[in-house]
Amino acid sequence: MRRLLRKRPALGMALLSGTATAVGIAISLAIDWFPDAASTASKDIDNLWDVLLIASVPVFVLVMSVALYSVFAWKVKPGDTSDGAPIHGHTKLEVVWVTIPFVMVTALALYGWVVLDDIEAKEKDPLIVNVTAQQFAWSFEYPALDKVKSNQLVLPKDRRVELRVKTKDVIHSFWVPEFRLKTDTVPGLTTKVRVTPNRLGRYDVVCAELCGIGHATMRQAVRVVPPGEFQGWVSERKQRAGDGGVAAAGGDTAVAGKTLFADTGCTACHTLADAGSEASAGPPLDDLTKDAAKFGKREGQSAEEYVKTAIEQPEAFVVPGFTKGTMPDNYKKNLSSAEISTLVKYLSDVSGKETK
Repeated sequence: MRRLLRKRPALGMALLSGTATAVGIAISLAIDWFPDAASTASKDIDNLWDVLLIASVPVFVLVMSVALYSVFAWKVKPGDTSDGAPIHGHTKLEVVWVTIPFVMVTALALYGWVVLDDIEAKEKDPLIVNVTAQQFAWSFEYPALDKVKSNQLVLPKDRRVELRVKTKDVIHSFWVPEFRLKTDTVPGLTTKVRVTPNRLGRYDVVCAELCGIGHATMRQAVRVVPPGEFQGWVSERKQRAGDGGVAAAGGDTAVAGKTLFADTGCTACHTLADAGSEASAGPPLDDLTKDAAKFGKREGQSAEEYVKTAIEQPEAFVVPGFTKGTMPDNYKKNLSSAEISTLVKYLSDVSGKETK
């Protein structure tokens, strides 16, 4: 190959380019770029990604091959400081290198438009879910289901869903990697995403836009469940709003509180031994009695009052060492008074409790 490059550099570079293109395409298609697919749109998006890779690798290799060939064929000899020979444009070559990229980009754009148009096609009677982004949490409301609210997104399998995403503060980006769909949410605007989940499981709702100090913790769960289980979840949510989830937990307030602590996303920001959480975006919750006396809004405040105020009015006081605005202020709106009471009692009871 080295001898061929010396005697016939153009042919040698063409062979190297062809080999590099074949190897590059094989490697790029062999890499598992995405997690397991969980929506009907995933296959079409994955195919589009593969087509883009197949089109991009040869272009990259061609550009690099021409650059390397030029360096090899016309490199300046040591000590030569003279100007190069004057050259003029080659009209036919210029037409070719403008036409081919134009055709490629146009074809890829049309293919992408067809895929996007199919994904965003409207269907009758979709399940509407209002998604609200806020530093640093997601909240969800089901307007057609008696305005059921949750800090966890639960969707029925094989049901068309329309997510209407908005933000209360800065720009965020709603993304579920398994669904292959992502949309930015801009203050003052509501963006829409249509998806049909087709795989049961638990996935992450991720913010893909740097939105502040707590950006890395802005993750909530999305569960795709059978239709019957979804209806049961809706009924349970309605009941939990009335009794704080105690009935669903068999009358055990501690179990109900622990469930609420996980479902509302508290584990993403706080350390609590009883819940097995070790996050550090927010203050630790393992010794609330001492914290209430030390950091509370007023002297002598009980642990229960301290926790309740922190949930309902997070701006009322901020524990030293933590940034104001990190704690979302939507819990009072998204949780019923009974749920807040259950959560407060749970946190107050387990504070300082030793766990194995």
